[in-house]
Amino acid sequence: MPPPFPSAEYQARLNKVRHSMAERNLDAMVIGDPSNMNWLTGFDAWSMYVPQIMLVTHDKAPIWMGRKMDAGAVALTTYLKPESVMPYPETHIQQADVHPMELVAGYLCDLGLNGRRIGYESDTYFFSPKALACLQTGVADAQWVDADLLVNWCRVVKSDAEIAMMRQAARLVEGAMTVAYEHIAPGVRQCDLMARILAKQVGGNAEFGGDLTALSPLILAGEAATTAHPMWTDERFIDGQTVALELGGTRKRYNAGLARTVQLGKGPQAVFDTADAVQEGLDAVLDTMKPGVLAGDAQRAWQAVLDKYGLAKDSRIGYSIGVGYSPDWGEHTVSLRGDDSTVLAPNMTLHVMLGMWLDDWGMELSETVAITDSGVECLTQFERRVHVVS
Repeated sequence: MPPPFPSAEYQARLNKVRHSMAERNLDAMVIGDPSNMNWLTGFDAWSMYVPQIMLVTHDKAPIWMGRKMDAGAVALTTYLKPESVMPYPETHIQQADVHPMELVAGYLCDLGLNGRRIGYESDTYFFSPKALACLQTGVADAQWVDADLLVNWCRVVKSDAEIAMMRQAARLVEGAMTVAYEHIAPGVRQCDLMARILAKQVGGNAEFGGDLTALSPLILAGEAATTAHPMWTDERFIDGQTVALELGGTRKRYNAGLARTVQLGKGPQAVFDTADAVQEGLDAVLDTMKPGVLAGDAQRAWQAVLDKYGLAKDSRIGYSIGVGYSPDWGEHTVSLRGDDSTVLAPNMTLHVMLGMWLDDWGMELSETVAITDSGVECLTQFERRVHVVS
């Protein structure tokens, strides 16, 4: 189970992170986000539910520090050598009187980090305040610097190899959406449809399989579609419902999202009128996105279409996407909203997500795209019109 990219690819990523660290005068970086660990080294294990970190310095290969039970995944999934593994024993797992990061703090001291400037990720799901406090107490002479999203911003512009991986993820989500279209109907339980979708997401196609998507697949049916992120239930679809499907495909932890809308039987004309406006808005966004324009420019192009039709949507309309583990596939960097001044550049990848959640129904339309030298490439390609099941 080798890492998905050549070692030179990972070295180039490490060089980017070290350059960013040098700009902030950091001697070391403590990484708690498993997506960033994967991006830097290929490390891939469902080990984030217990404390673990990846340490990056300027003079050594990255060092993984985590539960001994999970240490074997370093050799299986990365190019790192045994000296890049510093595990803690089982005696430190979920104990009332000891925390694994107390021992890890000792490892940092042994590596000479007392008195140094150490950056850390302050807002990641899997690096708790208690974990940070233990490290700061144990390496008290260090200067701890909030360097949140340092690695995430290094990830924003993808390599050509990453774009190729995301194209495969796009094929997976297209297959999942096809299965959803084939089996959704009045009388079918939401959970039964989702079982087929999940099987296709993971089973993939004849060429390659898929991983668990970083964002749970979503079914927004009827009144549940008046909000953005409801979970599926065992309720049956009913005639006349408008259903939004927000699905994903994941290949080697690289994610592609795709949202579409289904009308079961005859629906209100407002569904189709709104869908036409949303499609026009999507075209305007895609026409706007190109190197050199601001992320906020895409949102303003969308807003111009909404104003034309008297519609409103307060939330952002997209975000940077790439490597991700549950519960989120967004990179927490670029957002397509009016106040985002990020300059778009070739090989950025974004999920353009247009949703309209109204009083008693809702709809969604999205594409995962890559910025090219002159515009955008839609990595996901699927019929955009509302799918009517008669």
